[in-house]
Amino acid sequence: MIYLDYSATTPVNSEVLDSFNKACLQFVGNPNSLHKLGTEARNLINEATKQIAEILNVKESEIIYTSCASESNNLAIKGIALKYKNRGNHIITTPLEHSSIYGPLNYLQEQGFEVDFVNLTKDGLVDIDHLKSLIKDTTILVTINSVNSELGIQQPIDEIGKILKDYPKCFFHVDMTQSVGKVPVFLNNVDLATFAAHKFYGLKGIGVLIKKEKIMLEPLIHGGKSTTIFRSGTPALPLIVSLSKALRLIYQDFNSKYNHVKELNDYLREKLSKYKDIVINSNQYSIPHILNISVLGVKPETFLHALEEYDIYISTQSACSSETSISKAVYALTKDDNISSSSLRISLSYLTTKEEIDTFLKYFEICYNKLKIRLK
Repeated sequence: MIYLDYSATTPVNSEVLDSFNKACLQFVGNPNSLHKLGTEARNLINEATKQIAEILNVKESEIIYTSCASESNNLAIKGIALKYKNRGNHIITTPLEHSSIYGPLNYLQEQGFEVDFVNLTKDGLVDIDHLKSLIKDTTILVTINSVNSELGIQQPIDEIGKILKDYPKCFFHVDMTQSVGKVPVFLNNVDLATFAAHKFYGLKGIGVLIKKEKIMLEPLIHGGKSTTIFRSGTPALPLIVSLSKALRLIYQDFNSKYNHVKELNDYLREKLSKYKDIVINSNQYSIPHILNISVLGVKPETFLHALEEYDIYISTQSACSSETSISKAVYALTKDDNISSSSLRISLSYLTTKEEIDTFLKYFEICYNKLKIRLK
């Protein structure tokens, strides 16, 4: 099997799984219980939280555990909008967001909130001048992902955050699901940040919302003691411990992992650029872990399943996208129906080998030739 869909989810690191199993078997108490077993469980959560805070350079009190990045995004967006609706009802976002951003935004629009989309430059970056022009007295939230999940385009988050400091009534939320563990993460100029463990070799079922200390939120889940007043429910001790372990491991030997992925990406680009009917959509602002291409004239799901016959796995759009024939993200960048209706995402990992890429290229050419011949 050759797995090239790491941006959808990653395999669990065996050391992370060991930490999860150990926490399950050795710490049986409810962290909210007052007896010895509960105290031991609570202390373990505190240790894990401290480690996460040190890695991300945030305060322990700013970490909120959730079930996934989608819940984290919903809590950040709805939580701010509902808590600060007395300040205003205007939100700004981009055409490159995940569906778990658009979902809560659509819900808020039904509740009377106004949503504007900032323009992009020709390279897919946020148009800073247009962003400034959109901000008004009723703007309470700007939500922009740090890395787009389909194209891999990385936004100038730090620059945007510095600009938004001039608007004290407006909060800045960043979906960092595709950047944590892949690129350096800096949260100095971000008010809220979200991510999930399964994107960096952790377990599914645990996500995080970083919320700066003085910011308040309206919770989505009420009732029951937890690690925070902003998200009720029995703390998922084994998942929290495993997330801490996954985060620590992914940033070990970080530069060598990054450079390995970049070498594979450069190699892939070189080989795929030689095909007449292939357009490479990811650009110089894309992180090397994601390479988005379009095979013109071929439905992406057809190409995906053709590769699947050889036990090779890539994706079309983001795994959480609705099943539409066009990639909204690719269209936002290219403004081309043909390109955006035939896009494929190849996502790489430090676990990916050169041999796997060569095998992928071999069978890619076989599939390409077969499918292009059928069209003639």
